[in-house]
Amino acid sequence: MSSLSTHVLDAVGGVPAPGIAVTVTGPDDAPVGAGVTNEDGRIADLAPGGLPHGIYTISFATGEYFDRIGVAAFYPKVDITFTVADERHYHVPVLLSPFAFSTYRGS
Repeated sequence: MSSLSTHVLDAVGGVPAPGIAVTVTGPDDAPVGAGVTNEDGRIADLAPGGLPHGIYTISFATGEYFDRIGVAAFYPKVDITFTVADERHYHVPVLLSPFAFSTYRGS
């Protein structure tokens, strides 16, 4: 089984993005885990039961975050779909701005 974490950074301010609700769904849209980014913009364990091989979607409630800090934004939600194909740790970071985002497979 693989583990999963995330880290969200606000690229405009160059700071972590705390208070972002994050959910993870697995095959058949079954809920796998959820959490809220801490003051450092991190969630250390998004899949407490582990992730078997399969396709998953991690969803970030970015619209709520930008509303809270008073910034108009284009993306109310960011969904990232990825494949778990081994037993390593999966880290899915997001670099966020009001009109763009990027991600990569971290460790």
